[in-house]
Amino acid sequence: MTGKAYTPSFRPTQRPKEVSELFELADALVRLVRKLGADVAEAVLSEGRHLSAKVRLGEPELVEEASSRSIGVRAMIRDGGGGFRVAVSVSSDLTEAGISRLAEDVVELARLAEVDPFAGPPDQALFSSEEYHPELDLFDPSIDSIDAREAIGSAKAVEKVALGVDPRINNSEGAEFSRASGITVLVTSEGFRGWNCGTHASLWVAPVADDQGGKKQSASAWTSSRHRLGLRSTEEVGKEAAQRTLAKLGARKVNTTECPVIFEREAGGSLIGAFAGCVLGGAIWRKSSYLVDRLNTVVASPLVTIIDDPLILRGLGSRAFDGEGLLSRRNFIVEEGRLRTYLLDSYSARKLGMRSTGSASRSSSGGVSASTSNFILLPGSMTPEELIAQTERGFLVTEMMGFGFNPVTGDFSRGASGFWIEKGRKAFPVSEVTISGNLDQMLQSIDAIANDLDLQSSIAAPTFRIASMMVAGSGDFSRDIGE
Repeated sequence: MTGKAYTPSFRPTQRPKEVSELFELADALVRLVRKLGADVAEAVLSEGRHLSAKVRLGEPELVEEASSRSIGVRAMIRDGGGGFRVAVSVSSDLTEAGISRLAEDVVELARLAEVDPFAGPPDQALFSSEEYHPELDLFDPSIDSIDAREAIGSAKAVEKVALGVDPRINNSEGAEFSRASGITVLVTSEGFRGWNCGTHASLWVAPVADDQGGKKQSASAWTSSRHRLGLRSTEEVGKEAAQRTLAKLGARKVNTTECPVIFEREAGGSLIGAFAGCVLGGAIWRKSSYLVDRLNTVVASPLVTIIDDPLILRGLGSRAFDGEGLLSRRNFIVEEGRLRTYLLDSYSARKLGMRSTGSASRSSSGGVSASTSNFILLPGSMTPEELIAQTERGFLVTEMMGFGFNPVTGDFSRGASGFWIEKGRKAFPVSEVTISGNLDQMLQSIDAIANDLDLQSSIAAPTFRIASMMVAGSGDFSRDIGE
């Protein structure tokens, strides 16, 4: 696993100057909302900066640079019969008049809202304290120093590398460099005060190669990190994109068959992401997930352990506390194939008669819902090459297209491309096929997991194999595989 495991380390008590300024504004809003009649007031104030530069064939196509500031608020008015009336609102006007108008609006909206017996603030006993918030190394001050000229230069450089690998690569879908930074503070009338700072940078390129019959083939490569020095070099990313593109030349369809299917880590991450949406508290209490009433039952192979871990150093989904101010913690979602917990905020926990898992996420508007942090299928011990070598016949998925997944039933069907495997080796590239199954059965049929986990995304998986899936396509398949 890339990305270091959490160790008990805590942030220095000295805050950046910007954080203190944001706290003053959030404090003022909370006080005003309470003064106007709300029993509970929660304010989230965010400040961010973003730069994105895209080039194509060496020429800049798009440069965007922006900064933003917004303040969101959630107001709750207690009802005499139990429960709360709740409203949220947001504004980018941080003047005294703007904050005053925001407070008046949200309190008025709360008075008009229906009473919700499950609404309310989190249990104060579960609040975290700033002195115990772990330092997760999420902020790199050098990120903001990257200007448009440097961003364009990085995008040009990675595209030039990709185009120079082979003469058959003579076009490009473009290359892009982006960076972002942000500060968020959360203040509640119930006594919580916390802040987060974070940065992120990424580089992407997608070269295009000529194929037989006038067809074009394209594949991409990318790198992403909280820290500038965590990015892979333009040379490495460009060459990987070119090699992935060249490997697709000569791709063909195959006839419908049932066989083992291996998901490369990026394709596998997409599959695990579909599962992640099914364990969120909101999906469970709305009964829009096939995992309703499945706690402590088998939902995957015994090889499968899935965690949600917000405490990974430099993790893209890491956070010291959740959106309600509860201290972050690692949650085992699936342990050796059994579903151990859902991901819950306070509201969904009350609806389900359970306790929050510290998984609340707060939007810029002040609204709260359960979410993932770093949602990860833990790796096995074999390499991807060893896993492929152990597969006599099957399909290696490198890319998936479309969004064919029904979370209520678990039915899954998506377009895919990759490689046909014969006698433990890649035999030829495959495109324009569809893979289908049921996610519940698919996860229970995982029979091998590789060790190539890479935390370039907040939802991640290593390469893994599903024992049998339906692969649908067309063509003289018997000739292709030598039957």
